[in-house]
Amino acid sequence: MRRLIVLALIGLAAQLVDGSLGMAYGVTSTSLLLMFGIAPAVASASVHMAEVVTTAASGVSHIRFGNVDKQVVYRLIIPGSIGAFIGACFLGSIPGHLIKPYISVFLLMLGVFVLYRFLFKFNPSKKPAKGKFGKKFFIPLGFIAGFFDATGGGGWGPIATPVLLTSNRMEPRKVIGSVDTSEFAIAVSSTLGFLLTLGWSTINVQWVLALMIGGIIAAPIAAWLVKIIPTNLLGTLVGGIIILTNIRTLFGALDVSQSIAQYTYFGLIFLWAASVIAVIYKIKKVAVEV
Repeated sequence: MRRLIVLALIGLAAQLVDGSLGMAYGVTSTSLLLMFGIAPAVASASVHMAEVVTTAASGVSHIRFGNVDKQVVYRLIIPGSIGAFIGACFLGSIPGHLIKPYISVFLLMLGVFVLYRFLFKFNPSKKPAKGKFGKKFFIPLGFIAGFFDATGGGGWGPIATPVLLTSNRMEPRKVIGSVDTSEFAIAVSSTLGFLLTLGWSTINVQWVLALMIGGIIAAPIAAWLVKIIPTNLLGTLVGGIIILTNIRTLFGALDVSQSIAQYTYFGLIFLWAASVIAVIYKIKKVAVEV
C-alpha cells in the first residue's frame, strides 16, 4: 500500500511538472521506477500505459484553457506514433539488466539538457517570430522524439518542447499545450508496442492505476499553472530531480563506492540549489525592470 501511495504521489508530481512544462512526466516517473529496481522495459511500459489516461486528461485541460495549436498536434502525432511503436518493440526485446545503465545515461543527459535549457536559454519575454513550420520539420522531430520517448521512458516532451520553443514561432504556452496534447497518441502507440513484446503478465496493473490517479488529479491544475508559475523555475527544479535520480541508478548499476557517490550527490545538490537561486534572482530582476 505504501508503494502505491508513493506511486500516486509520483504521478501527481510528475503530471504537475509535465502539464506546466510540456515535458518530464515520463522522464521523472521512469527515473523513480528504475530507482525502485524495476526493469527498464516494464518501467517504461507502466508509465506509458498510465500516460494513455493522464495525457488525455491533460490534453482536454489544455484545450479548455486555449493552450493548443491543433495544426501542430496533427502534424506531430503520425511520425511520433510510428517512432514510439518502433522504440517500444526495440526496448521490449532487450534484457533489462543490459539496457538499464544506458537508459539511465540517456535520462541523465535529458536532465542536464532540461536544466541547461531553462537556466540559460529560456527567454519568456521573447516574442514569437513570424511564419509557420513546414511538414519536413515535424516528420523527423516527431519520429525521433517518439522513439526516444519509448526507449527511455520519457523524451517526447524534453525533445519536442525545447525544439519548438527555440524556434521562437509559437507562444510558450501553446508549445507546452500542443506537445502535451499530442502525447496521447504517442502513449497509445508505445503501449501497443510494449504489449506485443512484453505481454500483460509483466505489467503491474496496480502501479499503472496509481500513476494514473495521481496524473488525473494533477492534469487540470497543471494546465492552469502554465499561466502562473515561471516556466524557467519549474524547468530548473525538474532538471535537478531527473539528474539526481538517474545518477543514483547509474552508480548502483556500476557499483560505485558509497563515499564517491555521497560526495557526488552533495556536489550536485549544491549546484542545483545554486541554479534555483540564480533563476529566482533572474525572475525578480525582470519583475523589477518591468
